[in-house]
This record gives sequence, C-alpha cells and structure tokens, in this order.
Amino acid sequence: MAKNLYVLNTEPRSGKSAICLGLMQMLRRNIRRVGFFRPIINTLVEGKIDHDIHLILTRFQLSQKSEDAYAYTLEEARDLINQGKHYLLMEKILTKYKSLEKDFDFILCEGTDFVGTDSAFEHDINAEIAANLGSPVILVANGRKKNPKLVVSQTQLSIDNFTEKGVDILATIINRAEMKDSEEILSGLRCEYRQEECLSYLIPEAASLGNPTMNDVHKWLGGEIISGEKFMDVQVEDYLVAAMQVNNFLEYVSSNCLVITPGDRSDVLLGCFSTRQSHAYPDVAGIILTGGMHPPDSIMKLMQGWAGVPMPILVVEGHTFKVTSILTELYGRIDPEDQKKVATALGIFEEHVDTDALLVRLEAKKSSRVTPIMFEFSLLEKAKTSRKHIVLPEGNSDRILHAADILLRRGIVDLTILGEPDKIRTRAAQMGLSLDHAQLINPVSSSYFEDFAGTYFEQRRNKGVTMEMARDNMSDSTFFGTMMVHKGLAQGMVSGSVTTTQQTIRPALQIIRTKSGISLVSSVFFMCLADRVLVFGDCAVNPNPTSEQLAEIAISSAETAVQFGVEPRVAMLSYSTGESGAGEDVDKVRKAVEIARKKAPELMLEGPLQYDAAYDPEVARTKMSESRVAGRATVYIFPDLNTGNNTYKAVQRAANAVAIGPVLQGLNKPVNDLSRGCTVPDILNTVAITAIQAQHSS
Repeated sequence: MAKNLYVLNTEPRSGKSAICLGLMQMLRRNIRRVGFFRPIINTLVEGKIDHDIHLILTRFQLSQKSEDAYAYTLEEARDLINQGKHYLLMEKILTKYKSLEKDFDFILCEGTDFVGTDSAFEHDINAEIAANLGSPVILVANGRKKNPKLVVSQTQLSIDNFTEKGVDILATIINRAEMKDSEEILSGLRCEYRQEECLSYLIPEAASLGNPTMNDVHKWLGGEIISGEKFMDVQVEDYLVAAMQVNNFLEYVSSNCLVITPGDRSDVLLGCFSTRQSHAYPDVAGIILTGGMHPPDSIMKLMQGWAGVPMPILVVEGHTFKVTSILTELYGRIDPEDQKKVATALGIFEEHVDTDALLVRLEAKKSSRVTPIMFEFSLLEKAKTSRKHIVLPEGNSDRILHAADILLRRGIVDLTILGEPDKIRTRAAQMGLSLDHAQLINPVSSSYFEDFAGTYFEQRRNKGVTMEMARDNMSDSTFFGTMMVHKGLAQGMVSGSVTTTQQTIRPALQIIRTKSGISLVSSVFFMCLADRVLVFGDCAVNPNPTSEQLAEIAISSAETAVQFGVEPRVAMLSYSTGESGAGEDVDKVRKAVEIARKKAPELMLEGPLQYDAAYDPEVARTKMSESRVAGRATVYIFPDLNTGNNTYKAVQRAANAVAIGPVLQGLNKPVNDLSRGCTVPDILNTVAITAIQAQHSS
C-alpha cells in the first residue's frame, strides 16, 4: 500500500480543506496512525497556526506538534529558490516528512493554497514535492460558477501538466460544481497515469461551506462586536457597500448580505434594522461600521431595546474602501469547533466520493519512483545511521573545505582533513566555515609518519621500494590518507578534486588491495533519472575488460546496487540481443554471462542485450519476452570503457540525469575518486557513498 497521499488544488478556493477532512476520516477508519503534513504554507500571522493544520490536528486529535506539520512558508520557499538554494528547500521538506514517517503509518499531505501572484511557481513546486515524496496525488479542481466545458478544459490542462511532470494522479475531484453538470464533466475528463485510469468525482457546491459566517468576518477583520454576539454564525452571501441615501440603498439589499458603511451613517443602520421588520425586504446578515466610529448613544439605546432578533454589528478600524478590499479576500473556512460545518463537509464528501474504491486503488499503490533528490537525500540519511570516519587528503581545495563544513554541521561523518593545519584554519575562516570538529593533520609532521612509511616499505620492498622511497610516498597526502584507512584510523577516503583518478587508485591498489576472489577494481555510476536510479558499470576504470573481468564487474556492481537500495537486475550489454548476432565482441559478453551465472547463480542476469531491450519494456516484449531482466534492467554492464563512458555522458545530458560517481568497488576498504570538475554536492554524495560502503565492509 502507498504510505502517503498528496492533496493538490489547481487554483484558489477549491475547497481543499473540506476534501482533506473527508480523506482523513476515510484513512483514520482504516489505518491506525495517520499524520498530516503541509510542505509549504502561507505566511503566518504572528502567534497563529496555519488554518488547515489547526483544523486537521484539532479535529482528529493527532499526536503531532503544529510546527512539525510544515517545512516552509511560501515566502521562505520562494526566497530560497531565488537564492539558488533549491537543494536546501527540498532537503528540509524531506527531513521533516521523514521525521513524521517514523511516527506514523501513513501521511496525508496537502499542497499550497494558490493565493499568491505566482501560480506557475506554486504549480511547479507542488509537482516536484509530490514527485520527491513518491506520493500519489488527488487533484482538486474548482467548478464554482463555471460552465462544464470550461471546467473540463481547465482541469484537463492541469491533469496533463502534472502527469507530464511524473506526478501519479490517483483521482480527480471537481469540487463546488453544479450537480446537473456531473455527467458532462466527468465523461469529458481523461486521466491516465502509466496506462492506469484515474478515478474522477464531482462534489456539488455547498453554500454553508463556501460562504463565510459573521464569525469568520470577525476573525478576519478583528474589531468590536457591539450587537448580536450570540448570532455570529449567520452566513454571509454577499457584500454591500452603503454609500447612498437610505431610500436608494434599500433597493440593493439582498438576502443575507453584509452591509459595510461608515460608523457615522445612523440612517443606514436604522434602515438595515427595518428590513428585519418588513416582509418586503430580505434580511441583512450583519453590519460593519468602518472608521472605528461607534453609533451615537441614542442609536445604541435603540439597538439594546430592539424586540426582534439582534443583528450582528462590528465596529472596525480603517476606511470603508480598505475594509471592503480586505473582505474580498475572505472566503468560508471550516473551523474545528464549528461542528455544523465539519459534519456538512464530511457528509457531502462521503455521499459523492466512493471511498471504498479510493482505498482499493490506494492499497494497490506502492511507489517505486526514486527521484534524484530522493536518492541523494537517502544517501545522507543512510550515512548518518552509523557514523563513519572519512579522510579527505585535499585540504588545499576550497570545495573540499566547504563540503567538510556541511558534513560536520549535519553530523553525517567524522572527518580528518590532510594538509597544513594553520593554512586550512585560515582559509576556512576566510570562507566563513567551521572545521572545529575536524581532525587536521600534516602528513610529514604527523606522529604516524614513520610508522606509515615502515608499513609501506614492508608491503612493497619486494617490488624494489626502499625506505627512502616509502617516506617520499608517505609525504603525499593521498598515500598517507590511504594508509590511514588501511590502519583503521579512518574507514574510507575520498580524493580526486584536484588530482587524477590514477593518483587515487594506485595507492589503494598498493596498500588496501582488492577483496578475496576479486582480481580488479572497477566502478559504477548511479544514474538518477526523473523517476528511477540505474547503475552503470564500468564507465571509469577498465578500458577493455576480458570476459572474466566483465563477470566480476557485473557481480560487484550488483552487490553495490544492493548496498544502496537498488534491486539488481543485471543487463550485460552488447550490440546484439540474445542469439541474434555473432562476432568477437558479442562472444565476449556471452562468455561473461556464463561465468557470472556460475559464480552467482542467484543473480537475475541476462545478456547479451542491446540497451533499448534492457531499458524499454515494449522493445523487450519483441526481442526477449520471457526474460526477467529485459525491459526492467537496473544494472547495466558495458563491454568496454569507451562504450560505458560515452553512454553515461550521453544519458546524463540527453535525459537530464544526475550522475553520481564514479563509485569504486572491489577494494577491501572503500576509497572513492572525485572528478576534478566536481561540485560541493558531488563531494557530499561521494563522502556519503563512501561512508555507506564502510558500513557494509566493517
């Protein structure tokens, strides 16, 4: 079953909070622990809680704090995006969500309100959040005062846009529409996601939910109630500004209208009271007196002695135009203490939404979607679960220092940074970084230096290495860092931001060496596509592996995939699929498949396969319909470095994929190489990967 559900409206005032009430009641009847989360809310008034968070937490007595139920205000989110800190935005949202996930079996999520001026921003950010939470979506459209064709066209556009962004739409609810238009609207909608038709429902407009009460007006405007305090639950159906003389003003009075007039217009006040006495005029819902002016004492005395039903009257600050402008933004809200509205909302929802069908569809949903942000976030979270000590030999790199600051602040790993400590501290201070919790070591002046040189000499003396040569190598930070890993003073090393791949791998091969039964070090890239993570190997180390080496690379890559939560289905790639082709290169892959199957018979592995047959289910049905791997491959083994390196870069650019790696595999202890063009996030990912590998090797 899905572990979450995201309620997303397409425009303002769609009645989303009423839908959330109905869904929460449905979920609570079937799931023991349900939490509530709004990734982004409107800017809060100081001292107040977001309305929908207050409604859901209070109504269902959820055991979570209001501050844990959201991550950002809309203003904060927009500022982070404008500052280029998109990653921080998504990271905090995921962190808050994951924290709730530990305490609840299911999370009901609610999107933004679309009350700002930039609806495109809200549309995109909601789609991205839903995708990164791996959440199916219920789309809520506003059908109020719209003809059926307009409702269908607007809703269909939203469906298509969200589907194109990879959002899994579970159901569409057309809210506040006319019941007579139900058949035309619902039959006009087309909603499919991955060949599965979405559910569609129509909920009619309920004036008692959409219209504000005088209580809502009071909460919105503040002010002083000078009459009718016990009758503030009367609903307001329209606003009427009274600026005319009474004889003209009365012609515009409509049923349950709210009259707005300056506080010194006693004539209007008396005219409104008169409507309560006359059957010729509809009743006024209430009066707002602007300018902060109270009626004269004589009028107040008249109101106090009124024999009819007291009329709610508010006195508020501000001139009439300003007050009217504020009121235009007010709409009916459901407060948890308003039992009548809550009951109405729940009743209408259950009458018009097939909750059994919705639950069946929800139970069938189990998202396998993994976005790049989800994967990168999971790396950091996994690394934190069992904190490891990583050595960074390149203390002269600003990017390394910046990444180190982040890693330490967030408690992902413990660090040793190699270089001259005074220079590192000075540079860090200049950059505004804190490395107080990092161990800083100068290899040459370290107390470990002679011991490390002696160990290296013993390891390599039969290769002609002298003690002088050993000392010379140990003065190199990469050799020194590798020896720290070998000696257990660190559990892994990350290098390469200012050095070559060979400078990283050579010391590892000489000092740490390969695992038993593994003859070579190889690599994989994690290719983070829009909705999944693939493993590509070997794209960085071995130029032209033999069949035996290809088999090793396949098995090592499958093991790496498992370490990082990717179910391994291994495709051994070639320019031919199955038995359709012949030639030396194809035969090499066929032989590698035979060897790998003998060494790891439990592994789902297929080959030779062309890339399209490995990736695309439609092509696989044509070329290899019985295969458990074809069309579903997650691990792709390339026949040589030329093919692998070019393919990963082509996929990275053409599919806008995030390539994380290379991740080295086959060593006794983890050492990983950075690209010299790496960014700070690349370093964070690689350090996290190294820490996770260390968790599995210890």
